[in-house]
Amino acid sequence: MTDPLQKCFSEAKINGLTLRNRLIKAATFEGKCPQGIPSEAFTTFHERIGQSGIGMTTIAYCAAEPDGRIHEDMMYMHEGIRPELERFIRTLHATGAKVSGQLGHAGGFTKNRQFQGKRPLGPSKGINALGLTYGLPRIAAMTKEQIRERVAIMAQAATFMKSIGFDAVEIHFGHGYGISQFISPKTNKRTDEYGGSLENRMRFGLEVLAAVREAVGDDYPLFGKISMTDGVAGGVTYEDSVEIAAMLEAGGLDVIICSGGTSSMNPMLLFRGDSLVPGLVKHEKSLLMKIGIKLSAPVLFKNYPYEETYFLEPAQRIRDRVQCGVCYIGGVCTNDSIRRVMSAGFDFIQLGRALIFDPDFPKQAHAHPDYRNGCSHCNQCATLIEAPGGIYCVERPNNFA
Repeated sequence: MTDPLQKCFSEAKINGLTLRNRLIKAATFEGKCPQGIPSEAFTTFHERIGQSGIGMTTIAYCAAEPDGRIHEDMMYMHEGIRPELERFIRTLHATGAKVSGQLGHAGGFTKNRQFQGKRPLGPSKGINALGLTYGLPRIAAMTKEQIRERVAIMAQAATFMKSIGFDAVEIHFGHGYGISQFISPKTNKRTDEYGGSLENRMRFGLEVLAAVREAVGDDYPLFGKISMTDGVAGGVTYEDSVEIAAMLEAGGLDVIICSGGTSSMNPMLLFRGDSLVPGLVKHEKSLLMKIGIKLSAPVLFKNYPYEETYFLEPAQRIRDRVQCGVCYIGGVCTNDSIRRVMSAGFDFIQLGRALIFDPDFPKQAHAHPDYRNGCSHCNQCATLIEAPGGIYCVERPNNFA
């Protein structure tokens, strides 16, 4: 039997793409693209991770259009940043790492001060809690024409991403963002063919997948991140996610990434560990939003103590259901966890906070069979995305200097 640790550090192929190992930097927005322009710090951050021996790094957040951003310091895919992104990808390729871009859309969840439309657009009308103090309090329900337009916009963005050298595209189907808002019955109250049954709620996401696949071709790797559960009553359940994964496989996805929770309704289900609230309050610029965060904390920021491989059981149900590639994410900070995940049949592992704490995770884990990462899961790094300079590990601030 192949040693599971050896499997992790062996080459992996997915739809024509070869990765030097099965560890992937997760799409975690770093806050290093002021006004949507990739900065030198952004390149340095990912180059450092590339030098660590990671198989592939993932760039977040690659919005499909200007109004697809959550806020104005996120990138959107357009010709104006082609030179910066091409230089960035060349730099990363020089380290031996491959580069994926996470293609997404904020939908109705945005506080973008540069928002150009009348209102944020989601599957159904509602309140945009994130935009209450930014002049974007209400969400408008998309018309069918607007749905078709957004599908086309997502495909155009994927075409651009392939043209500048991204080795793969990760479509964001989760975490309460634009496509997820259609999938979740909590946010989708439509009564037409885009609402109601799971098959109907998946229609928009599958149309996006089909359009992106047509745009990039059959021999280009497409990953997709899903929320296995929204973590709230009336939302997507773990049982739903098995069917969601099967539909995405049938739609042509190469790899499913099994995440969970929502940024808008239950972010701690994804993060685990210490609460995000103190850091979010500290770095939030709006006094009203600071108050709102504190008031919503008991409902929105629930307590989920950290434990290793905390999504393994529900992710295993998806691994058992589909034949396509499956990527595990959620609480891998030791080689014992790598062994557990690889032994369960997963193809890839995504890492987030553990790489911020120790950018040399891949090298260290490969060299030391008993490697333990050491991240305390204080989650302060995640609250720094809007701080000057973006995220860093507060316990090891010179990691990316």
